[in-house]
Amino acid sequence: MSNQPQTFSILFRVAKARTKNGKAPISVRITVNGQRAEISTHRSVSPFEWDAKNQLCTAKGAEARELNNLLAVIKGKLVGCYGRLLATQEFITAEAIKQAYTGVVEKPRMLLEIIIQHNKDIAALIGQEYSRATWVKYETTRKHIKDFLLYKYKRADISLKELNIEFISDFEFYLKTKKKIDLNTNAKYIKNLKKIINECVAKNWLQKHPFLGYKLKTKQTERPYLSETELKSLEEKEFMIERLAHVRDMFVFSCYTGLAFIDLANLTKDSITIGIDGERWIYTSRQKTKTASRIPLLPPALAIIEKYKDHPQANNKMKLLPIPSNQKANAYLKEIADLCGIKKQLTFHVARHTFATTVTLTNGVPIESVSKMLGHKKLQTTQHYAKILDKKVSADMQMLRDKFKTDTVEKEMTGS
Repeated sequence: MSNQPQTFSILFRVAKARTKNGKAPISVRITVNGQRAEISTHRSVSPFEWDAKNQLCTAKGAEARELNNLLAVIKGKLVGCYGRLLATQEFITAEAIKQAYTGVVEKPRMLLEIIIQHNKDIAALIGQEYSRATWVKYETTRKHIKDFLLYKYKRADISLKELNIEFISDFEFYLKTKKKIDLNTNAKYIKNLKKIINECVAKNWLQKHPFLGYKLKTKQTERPYLSETELKSLEEKEFMIERLAHVRDMFVFSCYTGLAFIDLANLTKDSITIGIDGERWIYTSRQKTKTASRIPLLPPALAIIEKYKDHPQANNKMKLLPIPSNQKANAYLKEIADLCGIKKQLTFHVARHTFATTVTLTNGVPIESVSKMLGHKKLQTTQHYAKILDKKVSADMQMLRDKFKTDTVEKEMTGS
């Protein structure tokens, strides 16, 4: 990077292996920070008349003097190119000096320019391949990178070729210390940057991946879900306000299908089909991961479909269910939790977690089947829910142990 020390050298080389008619071609090698570029001088010299140490032709006469003068001019021009690049605070590579010398200047690919175009492409596909939430997270990442560049390098942008593991680590540290962003949210922004860099590497815009050797840091967090008692109280609660009953039903539907909010909103009547068991299933694809989800419909979910089959909001939009906006749903869920005496913050993520734990795994559904219904790409993602259940089993067994201890003490006291 421009504020890092540079190593720069120029070396004239005689290719003895390519000697023809007693003369070998002379090239000049430029080396910057260990990276090399080679330029032909379009001149040749007898290998026996070349002094590699002093970098000159040792022959006598006008021809030798002309050659040595030419090499000195070439070296001077290369040093001048290096100085100009250094003065403009551009990132310097051997290839950049070569291009400056030959007059072939390739416009560098700049990180923020690429991110801006990437985000524009996502914005154009909102509602088709991406959700607005996806666009928002990449836009937030762009803003953080922009602020970081101004803070750290006093620059508005940076070329791709300048990116390395030091840049990634410094960006992570900046988010933690200056933006006060927690570890897991920090990791999300780093992941967003990595996805964009992956595309650049795939397009051969980068020779070396800047993330090579970088280890993402995260900490495991608890994924809240509703217990069987909480879910039942939510289902049986009678709401006098229609909008609350409506959102409650959509939340419960998610609890019994495991669908994320955006996937729930994307369901149409065509999403329901007859499965291999002759029962009704949901056939859909997760918008987030593009993976298929095949979900057999349980009676509570079927009852909700039946309840809303003629709802005008759903029919007008050609949807299976009348789904409110995410903002409204989350606001109403807070009211619903308060009215039901549920202390947890209700979100559609909680509904999805409830499907994975309380509805399926707790009732003996194999983890492989749960993973497939959730549309997870890796079984490892689903295994986190199994760990949650292990903790519950441990807590339940501890209660049982305590009960045994209490019974034993009482028997000893009564002598029975």
